[in-house]
Amino acid sequence: MKNYRIAVIDDQKHIFSGHINLGGTNPSGEHISFTNYFMEKDGTPFFGICGEFHYSRYDERYWEDEIIKMKMGGVNIVATYIFWNLHEEVEGVFEWGGNKNLRRFIELCGKHDVYVIIRIGPFDHGEIRNGGLPDWLFGRPFEVRSNDEGYLAYARTLYNEIGHQVQGLLFKDGGPIIGTQIENEHNHSSAQWGLTVGINNMWLNGGSDGNEHMLKLKEMALEAGIDTPIYTCTGWGGATTPVPDMLPLWGGYAYWPWIYYEEDRFAGVKEHPATPEYIFRDKHNNDIPKSYNFEPFYKPEDYPYACCEMGGGMTQFYKYRFEFPYKSVPAMTVMKAAEGCNLLGYYMYHGGTNPKGKVNPYTNDLATPKMSYDFDALIGEFGQVRESYKRTKLQHYFFAGFQSLFSATKTILPGDTSRMDPYDVDTLRYAVRAHEGAGFLFLNNFQDHVDNHDLNDFNVSIDLPEETIAIPSQGDLTLGSESFAILPFNFDLDGIKLKYATAQLVTKIDVEGEAYYFFFIPQGMKGEYAMLSGNLVSAEVDKGSVEHSEGMTVIRVDHEGASLIRLVSAEGKKIAIYTMTDDQSLDFWKVDVRGRERVILTNANLLISGDVIKLESTDQENVKLSVFPDFESSPGEVSGGELVDVAEEGLFTTYGLRAPKKEIAFGYTKVKNERAVLEFETGAFDGIKEALLRIDYCGDIGYAFIDGELINDNFCNDTTWEIGLKRFEERLVAKGMYVYVSPIRRGTVVNSNTTMAGWSESAKESIADIVSVSAVPVYEIVIQA
Repeated sequence: MKNYRIAVIDDQKHIFSGHINLGGTNPSGEHISFTNYFMEKDGTPFFGICGEFHYSRYDERYWEDEIIKMKMGGVNIVATYIFWNLHEEVEGVFEWGGNKNLRRFIELCGKHDVYVIIRIGPFDHGEIRNGGLPDWLFGRPFEVRSNDEGYLAYARTLYNEIGHQVQGLLFKDGGPIIGTQIENEHNHSSAQWGLTVGINNMWLNGGSDGNEHMLKLKEMALEAGIDTPIYTCTGWGGATTPVPDMLPLWGGYAYWPWIYYEEDRFAGVKEHPATPEYIFRDKHNNDIPKSYNFEPFYKPEDYPYACCEMGGGMTQFYKYRFEFPYKSVPAMTVMKAAEGCNLLGYYMYHGGTNPKGKVNPYTNDLATPKMSYDFDALIGEFGQVRESYKRTKLQHYFFAGFQSLFSATKTILPGDTSRMDPYDVDTLRYAVRAHEGAGFLFLNNFQDHVDNHDLNDFNVSIDLPEETIAIPSQGDLTLGSESFAILPFNFDLDGIKLKYATAQLVTKIDVEGEAYYFFFIPQGMKGEYAMLSGNLVSAEVDKGSVEHSEGMTVIRVDHEGASLIRLVSAEGKKIAIYTMTDDQSLDFWKVDVRGRERVILTNANLLISGDVIKLESTDQENVKLSVFPDFESSPGEVSGGELVDVAEEGLFTTYGLRAPKKEIAFGYTKVKNERAVLEFETGAFDGIKEALLRIDYCGDIGYAFIDGELINDNFCNDTTWEIGLKRFEERLVAKGMYVYVSPIRRGTVVNSNTTMAGWSESAKESIADIVSVSAVPVYEIVIQA
């Protein structure tokens, strides 16, 4: 058996405040501030969980439900780019209506108690044309992204327009806007001027005038009335970071489409390298001032390590197509949290579709799909919930539920990790975050662009000043392929000392004087809880075993199903531990509904607003809703389906619900291998929330049209292409849809051998075929108290 060790000798952080020029108070007295290690709300740690969602890339009719989905996933801050070129496509004409209605989007975030960070540019990037700068700025007699007064005059107009839109919605006015990002990757990144692409491919200025420019933009934002407690900037790659006036934010991506466009560093790259993103590092330690993807221009311990662009996915680029592994996202969360991050930020959390322009119909970056910005995000382009959403949700519940405890813990590594090889998938990757002899052991067995395998027959010893904790004390661990874990040690279970658990803590709720803790067993592990017997009067488990020896009580639970442990402390406190399998945990939700905290198990997407419960289910008309503690009376009035049965299942009361089954009928004519026509009748989408068209095909790019207008596209990567149809319902009924797959062309020859300026193309082989087309319903059952 392989034994790994880590020495936790000094686990105290030097936490101080008053040196960061950020913070503010709202009319109700709620106060936001910062220490050098974490954000504070009313003087106590606040663990921020930020998700990027671009309002302009989503149909406004569906904003509210999608914001609720984000909140249900544990997001407490929504970040959104304000793309200048979408709002002022024509010089002097600003548009703030429809999908560009920034004010309404922010109001909806506020309605559902979610904070907002506005990313106001002027330069954004975001894979949009010119990085968000309008075409009409090109060629003017000044340098963009600089302190040239000609540029600043236009930027000032933009900021004044934004300031007008957000008045009354700022934190200081009682609104949800707590933060403003200034610029993006200034002095690090740029974008092509769309007007030049295909000819000489000119790029915007990457940024001039350094801190002076960023501080000038902040001054202009304040003059425009954009007055928020937090101002942020992106920190990676040598970007401009004017501390202490802005909080630098960090990130990391495991999928790098850009390497296929860099002519020097990655010349001739055929296979994507394994990235160093999944090796534990310490990003809040003055003794390690720089590490991979983290080279700050300040002492690391002076400012919080916070993120805004942890890869919640990645958009497909024409020259790099990949099948995105959704487990890479919660694995990234494990890495960043272990490294000292107390404010997580995902880009993107929610995908979308690029809106059409009036001057330039296609507003995206030219290397990406013309329409789709699904980004393989935790929530997809048409509201699809991915595995990454379900797994990070569990992590978010933990970070938020134990934010004061967790925020104080210090990162400790087992040694120098800077030389670790990302291709080494045989050696366990591990780290600790600890405070006063207690904390959490982080394990990782995920690595991108490498074939992972189970890690078997190992344990980890944590050497503390007064003791050594071996996890487990007897036997060994297995960590499944592509799996990861956060395991507690010396954790206080309401007066009972949990020495360790080989299960991951999710959350806690109190029910009628009893504390209920919810855990799940990471893939490959066997669930075991070891606790001191001294303050433990009794311990029972419904599925498992209890052993007492040498002042310890060890409880092993069934790893094939849910189990319940009941404990009683010497003080008479009742504690329960509910343990789920890895698969069962994906159906877990913690909610505040009908006047109290509850736990719900359901495989449907759960949306709660006030006392209204919505269950969103894809291609499954039968839904189970298991509730603990149960509702005080009946669940309420059901619409969109019916209540068919009620059963008691352990802790939970389970309600069986059923929506009327819907077959989405449509006419389908395959004209050629690469072309098909779809026809829909009136009522085709009645009684359902959404209809997802699923297309399996081979070829280069898939295009979907309604009456000559491109509505969606897809770079073929051998996965199913999905399109949400409901938003196009009237047009589909009236005009139908046609799908075209452009071929992969092998042996292409362009012939210009004519007497005039004529050109033609031929290819030895063209590959394109629409293999199958189907449509599945998304049901919605609503329960109203």
